[in-house]
Amino acid sequence: MTDQTTKPNISKQALIDILKSWGDSTITAQQLQDWMVTHFDPDETDIGLGEPEWTVEAMSIVMNEYEIAKLPKFRIENVQLAINFIQADESLFNQTRHLFLREGFSD
Repeated sequence: MTDQTTKPNISKQALIDILKSWGDSTITAQQLQDWMVTHFDPDETDIGLGEPEWTVEAMSIVMNEYEIAKLPKFRIENVQLAINFIQADESLFNQTRHLFLREGFSD
């Protein structure tokens, strides 16, 4: 028997919107992390359905990092790096990933 239900989908725009909400202090880092924990479940939720493979991978990396990082390490001033990574075309994938992972969180 096949499962006829469709999984919820996190769109690229929904992820960008939640990141922007944190960036403009509409939500807290805790609320951002709670959203990631609630929504980032690749077995239960589609991520970036219809987006190119590199965009889906970028979205997954961003969501995973904000899900597992300790809140004091979040750098709100660098939230744009996460957005840039999600929006990057394939030719900039590695560069924007590197910047997000290196500068998006404090060590």
